[in-house]
Parts: sequence; C-alpha cells; structure tokens
Amino acid sequence: MEKRLLLAIGLSLLVLISWSAFTSKMQPIDNRIVTTNKELQKEAVQSSKEISDQPALPAESKFSLIKIDRNNMDLYFDETHAAINKVVFKGFQDHVFPLKWGLFSDDINLSYVQASSGPEKIVFVAQDNLKRVTKSFIFSKSSYLIELQVTIENLSSSALSIKPSLILGVLNFSGNNAQSRYQDIYVVNSEKSLHLSVAKKYRGDKTKTLGLRDQYFCLIAEPAKKDYSSFVDRLDNSESKIGFYSDNIIIPSKSQIGHLFNIYIGPQDLKLLNSINSDWAGIIYYGTFDFISQLLLQALEFLYSLFHNWGWAIVVLSILVYFILYPLSVKQMRSMKEMQAIQPKVEELRKLYKDNPQKMNKEIMELYRLHKVNPFGGCLPLLLQMPIFFALYNSLMRSVVLKGAKFLWIKDLSEPDRLFALPVSLPMLGNEFNILPIIMALGMFFQQKLTSASASGASAEQQKMMLIIMPIIFGIIFYRMPSGLVLYWLTNSMLMLAFQLRMNRAK
Repeated sequence: MEKRLLLAIGLSLLVLISWSAFTSKMQPIDNRIVTTNKELQKEAVQSSKEISDQPALPAESKFSLIKIDRNNMDLYFDETHAAINKVVFKGFQDHVFPLKWGLFSDDINLSYVQASSGPEKIVFVAQDNLKRVTKSFIFSKSSYLIELQVTIENLSSSALSIKPSLILGVLNFSGNNAQSRYQDIYVVNSEKSLHLSVAKKYRGDKTKTLGLRDQYFCLIAEPAKKDYSSFVDRLDNSESKIGFYSDNIIIPSKSQIGHLFNIYIGPQDLKLLNSINSDWAGIIYYGTFDFISQLLLQALEFLYSLFHNWGWAIVVLSILVYFILYPLSVKQMRSMKEMQAIQPKVEELRKLYKDNPQKMNKEIMELYRLHKVNPFGGCLPLLLQMPIFFALYNSLMRSVVLKGAKFLWIKDLSEPDRLFALPVSLPMLGNEFNILPIIMALGMFFQQKLTSASASGASAEQQKMMLIIMPIIFGIIFYRMPSGLVLYWLTNSMLMLAFQLRMNRAK
C-alpha cells in the first residue's frame, strides 16, 4: 500500500510540476493578428479611447537609456518617456527585472528631457502648448524605496481637463519568457487583497496598493491619494500593462496639481517588506500552502541566523521536521511490519477466492480485523509530508535569499547542484550532472529493498517493478529542481533509511 501511495504521489507531483510549466505557455489567444508596431500603437490608442481610463503606450523605438547607479541596483531610464526600462540587482547575480514602460504616465505625445540628475534624484520635464509635466524620482539612501512626484502645470488660458494615470510596467507572459510562470499582479483595495493573472483583464476601484512581480523581485506602488483605480490590460498575445488610473481632474488656468506615489522596487524579502509597510508584504504568496511556506521560511531564517549557511539550515530543518513526524513514522513502520507478517495469509486468500473478488475482499478485511491491522496505517506520515514538501517547493523556488547561496560544491541553492557538465545533452536531464538527486534515488532504492515483504507470483513481480520504477521516477522529478529542495528531501530519505536499518537490526 505504501509503495503504491508513494508512486501515486510521485506521479501527481510530476503532473503538477509539468502542468505548472506547461500552462505558463498556454495563454488564451485572441482571434486577431498583430503585425507591426504601428498597428500595436493604433490599437492601444483606440482601446484607450474606448475605455478612457488608462494611458496608451507609445510605439517602441530605438532609444538610449540613462543609467542610474545605486548601491544595490542599477536603474535604466528611457529619457524620452521618463520611464524605467529595466532594473539590474547587483547583489543577486545581476538579475534583470524588465519593466519596459515602468512608471510611465500621461500623454503619449509628450517627449521628456532630463532636467537634472544627482545621486539621490533624477528629474524629467516635458512640455506642449497646454501643459508642462515634471516627473521627479527621489531615491532612498539605504533601501529600495523611490518617491515619484508628478507635477502637471496648466500653461493655457482656460481650464484643462486631465485623467492622471501611471503604468507600473509591462509584463511578458509568453511561453518564451522563463519568468512567465512566476509572474502575477498584487492588488489591495478597500475590501481585500488579490493575486491576479497577468494575462487576464482586470478593473478595480479604490485601489490602495498595486504591485507586480517575477520569481524573485517586485515593484509595488501606493498613491498618496486614495482615489485611484487599477487595471490590467492585454496589449497583444504576449504582453499586459498594469497600472493606476483616476477620474477626470480640472486644472484651472495658470495652476498646477501634484501627484505622489511611494514605490518599492526590490527583492521579495518578507522581513524587509514588513519593516517598510506590512501591507506590501502580502505580495509574497506561495499558493495553496502559503501558510506552511511562510512558517518554513521563518524557520529557515532562524536556523540561518544560527549556522550562517543556508545549506546547513535546510539540513537541520529537514531533521527537525523528521523528528516532529517521528511518532507517525514509527506507526508507519509498525504497520508495514504487521502487513508483512500476514502477507502469506493474504496471498492464500487471493488464490482461494481469485474467482470471487467480493468474497476475497471481505475475507481480507476480516483478516485485517482479526490481526488488528490497518492497511492505511502507513499512509498518514506520507500524506502529512506532502503539504510540507509542496510548501517548501514553492518557497524555495521563489526564495530570493537562496539565490546565489553556496553549500559545499553547490554554487546556488536555488538551482540544480551541477557538479559538472556532460559532453552530451540527455533527454529530460539536459547536459548537467546533478549528484544530489542520484544519491536520493539510490537511497530510496535501498530503503524500499529493506522494507519489501516476501511475496510470490504477480505480487512479487509488482514489487520488483516498484523497486526499480519509483526511484527512477523520483530521480527524474528531482533532477532539475533547486538543489536546496533536493537537499531537504535527500536528508529526510537518509534519516528514513537509517531508521529502517535500525528497525531491521532490532527485529
């Protein structure tokens, strides 16, 4: 029973992980064909006029970028549109966080120029016959915070009607983008917080906070005035724009208005975000087992504070989880032993009533009752382990603290351990030799061999097949996973193997 359950769990895990990767490439496709940037621009402007609640984007063009060198990141500004094209995080292996039109606002016909620049501030100005727009990006000295001040001055002799808006960025959700499976939108309105798909249209009133993220980093914006709404709009079959929009505002002649946005562009670090704004920490979300993921990460951070190495923290966490589940593991092992003891009688009943399945099942259940054996008694530890595994999988896949973290020969715990490169690329495995999943599969093989019950006939053949198939399946599933996750599962498997050896010696 335990082996069949474990096989089912392994297959389910393979399906879930494959589906997660596959669905990121299967976004809904519109019944239209986009051919040129001019057509994209025309369609975006037309959509803006029909909806009239958020800015259109200018057509892409060749432009030079202004680089702002910060201590923890490099910001690349598109001067013409006063927008952030991309952010490069220096302390995280120069991870590139593309925004394309980050913090773009106002009229697509305006052309900005850099007015001033310094270590803590950069200012862009644009002007036409009706108005002058000034955008000031003020950088925090010691964090990832940016204060965006937008001032609009009416230069005309009559009142000016405007619709303030701000695009946080444009995300690429196509299957060609490796980050697409990790992207989502975070919205906090007056009633609740939401995590939304990048590829689906959305409108939300009275938005307090709006954010977007990839695997490790995020951009969060909060307007000082609480009268903004939010939107997510698809530009085409591969990109969506995310931002704020407001109702029409009238600016009297020769007057001006100002808008203030508090911006965070940085890692998805729970402790850091909580120290800045607890509402912003909600952008860190790990799915169904989010609560468990958060607890595991907090435990990891505590262990890291003791051992000062994320690898050892994962090993110790695996040991702690094992001993927490130890009483259930003992129950599982005893149940397996009891099942093995009556296995010959079960085989006799199967032969005796092979032509009467109902009678056979009834007699087997009666046999279990007489010997006080629960055929499902060994399932509970495995079922409890799986939520922990899935929670740890999601948290380690997104944990920015593990990016670049080293352990023994492992250069990055957020990636496969990559002991060395193979001369050829193998199907499903690639051209990397990852030793951790191989050791884990071997440990699983020996553990199953120790727990195999004596059987004959068809049952014996099934056991032999399971003995080989299960380690291979799990080895393939784990082969390309983050080495931190494989390290956790390997440690747990080795503890189970040691416990099984001890049980066999005490027999």
